[in-house]
This record gives sequence, structure tokens and C-alpha cells, in this order.
Amino acid sequence: MALELMYITNRPDVARLAQESGVDRIWIDMEYIGKEQRQKGLDTVKSYHTIADIKRLRPLITRAALQVRINPIHKNTSDEIENTICAGADYIMLPYFKTSDEVRYFIKEVNGRCKTMLLLETKEAVEHLDKILNLPGIDEVHIGLNDLHLAYGKNFMFELLADGTVENICRKLSGAGVKYGFGGIARLGHGYLPAEYVISEHYRLQSSLAILSRSFCNANNIKDLSMIKQDFENGIKEIRMREKEVSQYTEQEFEINRREVIKRVDKIVEEIKSNEKI
Repeated sequence: MALELMYITNRPDVARLAQESGVDRIWIDMEYIGKEQRQKGLDTVKSYHTIADIKRLRPLITRAALQVRINPIHKNTSDEIENTICAGADYIMLPYFKTSDEVRYFIKEVNGRCKTMLLLETKEAVEHLDKILNLPGIDEVHIGLNDLHLAYGKNFMFELLADGTVENICRKLSGAGVKYGFGGIARLGHGYLPAEYVISEHYRLQSSLAILSRSFCNANNIKDLSMIKQDFENGIKEIRMREKEVSQYTEQEFEINRREVIKRVDKIVEEIKSNEKI
């Protein structure tokens, strides 16, 4: 079980390099409605991609899949879905939903014309998850830790991994037979919670999907394409090597890693709270 790796970009040159280096999905991110207000003050990705970006990348994306995040349900959702599918999306992602009615409407509008992914990132969606998972037409669910940790009043997004929230959601998704993933990963040895620990949790929880974060490769801050290529090639090679190692873990080794995640997350949260007091 190798993780399917996703990377957000609308740049043709970066998308091509990512695909050639083994990224499984190139992600066009059109979501903007309400995002600035929800994530105000946080250093999160706000892309403002468009339908034109889908059309520009579609001919280039031949080995990877093309995934598109639309806006939350709004008055023009039907047109947005139609235009996204016509432009060539392989996967279409619905963010920030709260009810089964929203999901039902989304699935109806897509009408089987491409794969559907739900971005689970509200408390309400978690509370209604059993009802939502009874709906036909859901191909995948990704647990969005950025917004979800804010919804639960947490200080750090991986608190939801450490406190069992992600595990409880994964159990429901697994029981429903829906493919799922969570969060993002940086380079091995980098990030607040280094990727090697997060990858182990993906395998323990039988997750299939992961986002490559800006900490993995922030292509917008790198002008030299050869450096971007090197980041992707080396970074993905390291991830695959770690996956090979983790795939042989015993239950005891997974438990040791889980406890280390909790320990490291607790330390990070303490540091965040201390800095807030200064």
C-alpha cells in the first residue's frame, strides 16, 4: 500500500516535474469562498486557481491524475462543477461541507462523471458522518486538519492525530469501505512533526492519501527548476523508502511510533502556548 501523493500547483513547469518525479495527483485549488475568514492569521495555502488553470494543465497531466478543489456549496456550485468537469478534472473535491444534504447535492451534480472526494473539515460533518457515508457516490474522503483543528479549538493541527480524533474518523471510513487520507507531510526530518512519524501513522490507520505540503517543496519560493526537480525526486524517494520500512512494522512498533507522536505533539502545543503568552 503506497500512499497516493498530492501536490497543489497551477504552474505547468512544476506540475510536469512533480508528475515525472512520482507525484500521483496534481491539485488545482479553486477554493476561496470563506477561506480567508476561517484561516485568518494562519500561514495556510490560499491558491486562487481558476478553470483556465485546469485547461492549461490538462494536456500535460498524463501519468498523474488531475484533482480540483471547488468552493463550498454556494449559489453557483452547479456551474462550477459543470465547468470543472468539462475542463478535464479526474477528481473533484468538495470542501467545508456540514450536512448530508450538501453532499447529496454535490454527488447529484457530479453525476458519476468523475471521481468524488469529500474534504472533511467541520465538526458538523464529523457529527453527521454516519449519515453522510450512507450516501452512494462517495469515492474518497480526505480529513482536512487545518480547518478541523480550528473547529475543535486546537492549537496545532496534528493534535487531532494525537488525541484519537483522526483514528476514530478513519475507523468509520474504513468500515464504510471508503478510501481515505489525512493531513499533509513535509520532507523527512522536517516540519513541526517530521514526516517519518506521520507516514507511520498513515500506515497504522490504513490511510491511502497524503498531501505534499509547502514544507516538502515550496515551488513558489524557488526560481531554479533544477532545484525543484531535485526536491521532488529526493523527497519522494525518501518517502517511498520510509514506506517500505514502515510496511514491515509490528503492532508494537506502530504503538511506539504512536506514543512518540503524542509526546512530540504535546511538546509542540506547549511551545505554542508559551509563545502566545509572550
